[in-house]
Amino acid sequence: MKFIYQTWWKLLAVILVFYTMIAGFLLHVPTLPILHETIRNLYFHVPMWMAMLTVFVISVWYSVLYLITGKEEHDLASIECVNTGLVFYLLGLITGMMWAKYTWGEFWSGDPKQNSAAIAFLLYCAYLILRNSIDEEQKRAKISAIYNIFAFPIMIVLLFVLPRMTVSLHPGNGGNPAFGKYDLDSNMRVVLYPAFIGWSLIALWIATIRYRIRLIEYKRNEIN
Repeated sequence: MKFIYQTWWKLLAVILVFYTMIAGFLLHVPTLPILHETIRNLYFHVPMWMAMLTVFVISVWYSVLYLITGKEEHDLASIECVNTGLVFYLLGLITGMMWAKYTWGEFWSGDPKQNSAAIAFLLYCAYLILRNSIDEEQKRAKISAIYNIFAFPIMIVLLFVLPRMTVSLHPGNGGNPAFGKYDLDSNMRVVLYPAFIGWSLIALWIATIRYRIRLIEYKRNEIN
């Protein structure tokens, strides 16, 4: 856990995010029909999902650790990673809806990818509701950990497997080629890949801050 107190990766996160925000609007992008300049949203929409996945994976890891060790700190780390991941999940949905408005004609078209993303989001909202409905700490932590471990692979199936098996407007799904196959040139890669790292680190940073606050509150309650 000493990693969360180090400064270098937080500085790197800030640098990468500022770089991708500036370069994302200034560097050349491919001229494509329908998409036009909206393809720049790739630098913001997809990294939100990457950041979400990063903290969700860490959340599952700490859920497993809690079931093994029973340490409350692991449960706190897990829930704060989920809380942070849901923020980036929501940002991913919003940026996707904005992009859909300009390319598909409406914010929500009932596309299988959109519907699956909404179901997976509700799956994690149910996780929070379940957690808040249980008063006893150890029981709440154990049930939440088990739910979280099973919810993650279900989310992966909903987001990345089922949409590929149906007709979808979304790139990389339903037979549509992904961006990288035909139009993700080198100029876009030098922005997109740092954006993945930068936003993932930002998500991790937010989760660590939330964890430290929750840990202080937990220890204060123990003393009282």
